[in-house]
Amino acid sequence: MPEIELRVNGSTRRVDVEEQQSLLSALRDGLQLTGSKYGCGEGQCGACTVLVDGQPRRSCITAAQTVTGREITTIEGLEHDGHLHPVQEAFLEASAMQCGYCIAGMIMTGAALLKKNPHPSDTEILKAMEGNICRCGTYPRILTAMRQAGGRQ
Repeated sequence: MPEIELRVNGSTRRVDVEEQQSLLSALRDGLQLTGSKYGCGEGQCGACTVLVDGQPRRSCITAAQTVTGREITTIEGLEHDGHLHPVQEAFLEASAMQCGYCIAGMIMTGAALLKKNPHPSDTEILKAMEGNICRCGTYPRILTAMRQAGGRQ
């Protein structure tokens, strides 16, 4: 099994991967970064979303070998100096989590949106988040959290 280097959450990490092994598997099984979840395995639900060079990427359908040399950020890498990312804080304040399975992907997608557009409209939030599925149906609280994270109430 070949070993590759991945730049994850600001550190270069080495991990053994099989040919065409998913980034999600490399993160969860190889690096023990278990915040990203396996949902559908087809890139449709968003539970596995991580950021690659700041852009949301479905890690279940991304081959780990294709992202060597790129900056990968997982939910574990969003906090800085012991402070949660504003999207993480807003999700807590808005009680946007029920079972929590989809939340890492939702937060990663939301963080990417706010980096690009710090004050998105509801329409822009909904458009950005449409690829993330919440089976518990907490969409109104997720929208509230994204509004709060963008500095609006």
